[in-house]
Amino acid sequence: MVVSVLEEMRIRSLGVIDDAVVELSPGFTAVTGETGAGKTMVVTSLGLLLGGRADPALVRIGAKSAVVEGRIVVDRRSPAAVRAEEAGAELDDGTLLISRTLSAEGRSRAHVGGRGVPVGLLGELADDLVAVHGQTDQQGLLRPARQRQALDRYAGDAVSVPLAKYAGAYRRLRAVAAELTELTTRARERAQEADLLRFGLDEVAAVEPLPGEDAELAAEASRLGHAEALATAASAAHDALAGNPEDPEDIDAATLVAGAQRAVEAVRSHDPALAALADRIGEIGILVADVAGELAGYASGLDADPLRLAAVEERRAALTHLTRKYGEDISAVLAWAETGAVRLEALEGDDERIAELTDERDALRAELGELAQTLTDARTEAAERFAGAVTAELAELAMPHARVTFAIRQTEVADADSGIDVDGRAVAYGPHGADDVELYLAPHPGAQPRPIAKGASGGELSRVMLAVEVVFAGSDPVPTYLFDEVDAGVGGKAAVEVGRRLARLARSAQVVVVTHLPQVAAFADRHLVVEKTHDGSVTRSGVKAMEGEDRVRELSRMLAGQEDSHLARAHAEELLAAARGATAGG
Repeated sequence: MVVSVLEEMRIRSLGVIDDAVVELSPGFTAVTGETGAGKTMVVTSLGLLLGGRADPALVRIGAKSAVVEGRIVVDRRSPAAVRAEEAGAELDDGTLLISRTLSAEGRSRAHVGGRGVPVGLLGELADDLVAVHGQTDQQGLLRPARQRQALDRYAGDAVSVPLAKYAGAYRRLRAVAAELTELTTRARERAQEADLLRFGLDEVAAVEPLPGEDAELAAEASRLGHAEALATAASAAHDALAGNPEDPEDIDAATLVAGAQRAVEAVRSHDPALAALADRIGEIGILVADVAGELAGYASGLDADPLRLAAVEERRAALTHLTRKYGEDISAVLAWAETGAVRLEALEGDDERIAELTDERDALRAELGELAQTLTDARTEAAERFAGAVTAELAELAMPHARVTFAIRQTEVADADSGIDVDGRAVAYGPHGADDVELYLAPHPGAQPRPIAKGASGGELSRVMLAVEVVFAGSDPVPTYLFDEVDAGVGGKAAVEVGRRLARLARSAQVVVVTHLPQVAAFADRHLVVEKTHDGSVTRSGVKAMEGEDRVRELSRMLAGQEDSHLARAHAEELLAAARGATAGG
């Protein structure tokens, strides 16, 4: 049951499109038009709405920006609706409005439900809303990696669950292997580093420096080295302040201050200002006496011991040896020693770490071996079902004798250290397991199966891609499928069968097809034609819905290049009648 429908897209200033509205139907919509008319811009526009890469070259020449707006009817319970509402978007009666603006300078903005959102959110919504398949996707199917992804998607939880466990173990194994490689290949360098650290730490330990000791010793050395000069200066200062007892006629500062205090004390009561000055003179006298006393004590306490000076200089030399090698001062030396001790402990524990990592590596390899085998078994089982389903679909697409198979191989390696042990074999492993997956096609009986990249023509490849998508629609459906010329290289009866199969797919999903084949367009429930104006642009009136006589004329043009050809018209009417009969008959 369809839970979402892309109802309408409005495209402005994108490529050849000036301003056009594309109205789509819930079933099968075919988009046709002459070469260069802008059909592919429909696919490009939807790609932008779904978070695709924004190329500023797409902006129409002369326009400042291109805008694509889409209106999608969604089920409120669908993952896309829930995710949109989580992002702050509003649903208008079950309708979700999405827009993408691309400036000519390359800036890109996205809005969902009236709320500005990161462009990445559009990609998240796209996973649940639309599957887009164009020529690049068809070429992508040629790559074995894409084929493996398709098989894993079809297998579902049988592969996704063990693959998630495998991916986690694989990432851890790479990290463990990298650390082991570093520890083992750099063993000599690490041993040399440990020896240097050990030597340095022994030097520091032998000296036993204390924090700030270098500054304290520098001050003490200066004091001891100039003890005589310091004592002489202190004594002279003391005599100047307190007087020299051996020279009674000497005038000292204390005597002068005392005389000044006596001079003002007798009259201080007559003026408060002078009284304040008298108090300050008294304070000076007290300060002079205190400083004189401290100078006397300083001079008598100076130690001029040459032995102590020699010991201080010797200690300073030991500290200077450390600061030249390990830090600008003793604090920095002590910090280096602390860090070096931690590093040395780590280096000395390498052997234990190597043993631990080796055990973990072996355990991870064993785990990966089991998970890789689980993945191989699940892929092998799914491949048989997937190939059978695609083969059945090809029979519906005018390839009744074609047979699709998967080749699942494990690449063995000679070096057991670079592989996983699987049943006694060293198997190369990667982020997705140990399997090389490749899709083979035998287009007719007697033909040897060959990789589809080598064994399929353009038309066969188009039908294989369509068959793969139809199989997905049955196991992991999305509401809307958009195919850009999926019928490339197909013609005649095969084209009719492609149209018939697309119409059948449209019973359970919305299908939009950009096509150049009338056999395909005839099966559509809604037929849109993209037309250019005389100036080479596509305007609002340039996307028309073809009905009745208009549709017959368009199919005639596609068949014969002539809208009024009687033979082409007859053939077009025959195609429409056959398509109606085929869809009505199931």
